[in-house]
Amino acid sequence: MALRKASAYSQRYTRPYTRKSKVRSKSYVKTVPNSKIVKFKMGDITGFDKGKYPLTIFVRSKAQVQLRDNSIESVRQYLNRFLPVKVGKDWYFEVKIYPHHILRENKMLTGAGADRMQTGMSQSFGKTIGRAALVKEGQVIMIFGLLNQKHESELRKLLNSAKARLPCKISTETVVKK
Repeated sequence: MALRKASAYSQRYTRPYTRKSKVRSKSYVKTVPNSKIVKFKMGDITGFDKGKYPLTIFVRSKAQVQLRDNSIESVRQYLNRFLPVKVGKDWYFEVKIYPHHILRENKMLTGAGADRMQTGMSQSFGKTIGRAALVKEGQVIMIFGLLNQKHESELRKLLNSAKARLPCKISTETVVKK
């Protein structure tokens, strides 16, 4: 079955759920799904730590939201595909959030007899289906470092097309070191 749409999870109030008990009988979460994010830092990693990049761009969330790991990974893959082509070798990219929160779903059955639906247990715990990062308003989602300021417009175009993959509105903040 396909994933549910992002709005089913992104705007919900949630209490962070990260607990997996060592005592098996007390653990409600039987398995913690693996995070789909492959890499958190890309590009010239050593150069960013040494302060090599004079232009730093911070991507922040404009709303309190749950970001699923598959949406973060899709943005990362998109940017990793086009950054070397548009910008060149001198760039740095880092995902600053980590999906700790475990998403659960109480699956309901609907069948060919559409006149009635399964009621099931109300307030049930549900099975684990994925992970998400609980992001607060104004929290940094990603950081970019650029060597040349002439590539800033290309990066902004890429971010503008990548923001459709995120379930929230984003803002960018540019910091220039001299």
